[in-house]
Amino acid sequence: MDRIGFGAFLSPLHPLGEDPALSLWRDLELAEWLDQLGFDELWVGEHHSAGWGTVSSPELFIATAAERTRHIRLGTGVVSLPYHHPFMVASRAVQLDQLTRGRFTLGVGAGSIPSDMHFLGIDPADTRRRTAESLEVILQLLDGEKPVTARTDWFELRDARLQLRPYAKTGLPLAVSSATSPFGMRLAGQHGISPISFGIPPRPGSQIGDLVGQWQHAEEAAAEHGRTIVRADWRVTLAVHVSESRSQALDEIVDGWMRYRNEYWALVGAPPVYSRAEARKALEEAIDRRSAIIGSVDECVQAVRDIQEATGGFGRLLVTVMDWAQREQMKRSFELLARFVAPHFNGALRGVTDSYEWTGEQARAFAARQGAGQ
Repeated sequence: MDRIGFGAFLSPLHPLGEDPALSLWRDLELAEWLDQLGFDELWVGEHHSAGWGTVSSPELFIATAAERTRHIRLGTGVVSLPYHHPFMVASRAVQLDQLTRGRFTLGVGAGSIPSDMHFLGIDPADTRRRTAESLEVILQLLDGEKPVTARTDWFELRDARLQLRPYAKTGLPLAVSSATSPFGMRLAGQHGISPISFGIPPRPGSQIGDLVGQWQHAEEAAAEHGRTIVRADWRVTLAVHVSESRSQALDEIVDGWMRYRNEYWALVGAPPVYSRAEARKALEEAIDRRSAIIGSVDECVQAVRDIQEATGGFGRLLVTVMDWAQREQMKRSFELLARFVAPHFNGALRGVTDSYEWTGEQARAFAARQGAGQ
């Protein structure tokens, strides 16, 4: 890709032990920090169980964050469509779109936490079907051309219309999440909307190869349904930590990563890691597989280039927000990314670099003219 944008994906997941209310306030502070650093996007997820993810309504979080930020685009990452009536999803999305004056993107998905599904009496085998049925209706509602009447085994609409319309004439942007299966990518291609691919977390079996074939599924589905989909709209989500060196970066995150591995990912069957040495080795392997971007500025620049080349190109890199380092180290990682990594990909350096090179080429001529003038 000629240019890549940068954003952050805030599940959010926070280790147990901290006051959940203060975790929410720290997440809002992070939204402000990312806005100040010039990040393009912030996505906020939905969780209802397992303790680590305490944002149950990303829309409420985004409404609060919108008042604290000026430029950053805010998106649901994601609304789990099987959990909600599609009319309510669309209605809340358009209200946020109006409140933020077009800074909102509706990100949707099937949900990923089995305990959430259990609470709601939803069979995990039904989530993909429900997602497809809901998205079909939401797109019709957002289009607004005619009333929507639809009936399934889990929702019904009768002559339904949205009172509010999307803020921009081009409509409300949407995105669909995609994890291990091709379902999300094919759904994005079918409707010609943006996919969000997850290349994280760095754990056994996770590798950049998981991402390489995903775009093909989106293109194939788009072609089958007469749609167009472009790589500039493809978002890839990865774990990133930037520091002065790979060794220092690993020192900053290894203990926090062990907590994720042994306390959260263990809930979905990940085997425990028993020592820092074992954890560090696993992270080193993740770096080499390009399933995580960890290291110095130069190492991270090269990693992004490698992933771009391996995948064939994408338009946005979303950094998974992880509490695996001290707060100031995490904020500094985002600062280093914004100041020294992102400019290699978002075009920010072109003007000053071209000016420097041109001036260098003309230096002798300038010196000669000055000498002649003396």
